[in-house]
Amino acid sequence: MALEQKVFGQHLATQVVLKALSAHSRDKQPRKPLVMSFHGWTGTGKTFVSKIIAQNLYQRHEARRRFVHQYDAVLHFPHAEHTKQYKEQLQKWIRGNVSVCPRSLFIFSEMDQMPHGLIDSIMPYLSHREPINGVYYGKAIFLFLNNAGGDKITEVALDHWRRQKGREEIPLMDLQSMLSAEIFNNRNSGFWKSKLIQKNLVDYFIPFLPLEYKHVKECVQEELRYQGHQEDEDLIIKIALAMSDYPSEDRIYSSKGCKTVASKVNLVT
Repeated sequence: MALEQKVFGQHLATQVVLKALSAHSRDKQPRKPLVMSFHGWTGTGKTFVSKIIAQNLYQRHEARRRFVHQYDAVLHFPHAEHTKQYKEQLQKWIRGNVSVCPRSLFIFSEMDQMPHGLIDSIMPYLSHREPINGVYYGKAIFLFLNNAGGDKITEVALDHWRRQKGREEIPLMDLQSMLSAEIFNNRNSGFWKSKLIQKNLVDYFIPFLPLEYKHVKECVQEELRYQGHQEDEDLIIKIALAMSDYPSEDRIYSSKGCKTVASKVNLVT
């Protein structure tokens, strides 16, 4: 899997994801599904990493279409008053899809917009080793994509920078513990007071660090190559500098990550 080559500035995330996927795939009878929760500002690579995972699990487009299931909280669960109905639908979707393909991949995006309590409806499928009504869930993979926790991650990264420490020195364990507490106690999180957190059913809380100027440069270079343009160093520097805007006095990070790189390249090429 080409995570480390394709994903810029996310050494913590890529290391954990690769190890977790490798261990889960080697186990012929996992004791539970693999559950990972991605956290960070927009544009830091959460969706991109989930796509790479899907492409590596199922290299043929037809297989991805059948066995990779994506749920957008805003699109699929827009009305909090319908949470009871959504719970029934979600359970049915997961049960039906895993019964067809045990190694199904479920990706939940916009978790910050998830109605409170809804995600707890899938708790039985994340905790059982034994089959439930004849369906075994241990080989399935669940990914949760969150902006929640992004500000806390940035605070930690900025503190390291101000103490002249490299981002490579940021301790993963501290961030994971912080993220677990942050989303559990945050009313704007889909995991607010969630039983999935209480019961320790999320295997990995994965931080996506804010992207620095050098990482945005790499994104711009990659986008120029993708669009078939020559790599103009002056143009790369110009776009990366313009996107490095946080905090306002130091301009260390891009508050949008690499989210708008493609549109900015389109404007100037």
